[in-house]
Amino acid sequence: MSVEIEVVREVTDEIVEAFGRLLPQLSKSAGALDAEALRTLAGWPGNRLLVARVDGEIMGTLTLVTFPIPTGLRAWIEDVVVDGAARGRGVGAALTGAAVRLARADGARTVDLTSRPSREAANRLYERLGFELRDSKVYRLAGVG
Repeated sequence: MSVEIEVVREVTDEIVEAFGRLLPQLSKSAGALDAEALRTLAGWPGNRLLVARVDGEIMGTLTLVTFPIPTGLRAWIEDVVVDGAARGRGVGAALTGAAVRLARADGARTVDLTSRPSREAANRLYERLGFELRDSKVYRLAGVG
């Protein structure tokens, strides 16, 4: 089994179908994304939408966001999801590794991500890949848009 990672440059029916299958595995409250929404996401400045293929089939996705702030270029990994049928097969590691390489090539000073404590396997993966738990609180203000 090989895992191939690619940056989405063109939104196809296959990409739309894959997100329709994968996104509900990440979030029960996230709405479906149509082709136009995915084109906006993939084309947004600073975003890279990555997909992982296993034997040609899209089995995971990750969004890498890079942005400049006064202390330097930063990168953030968001919305990592691996199809339940492919978990434990290296898809998450391949996606995260590719995102880190892209961020490093861009000159990012750091790569951050968040993960719920209940996602034990994902948290072990991130630690195994060298991410360190930070003593921080994440705050969210909902309903701003």
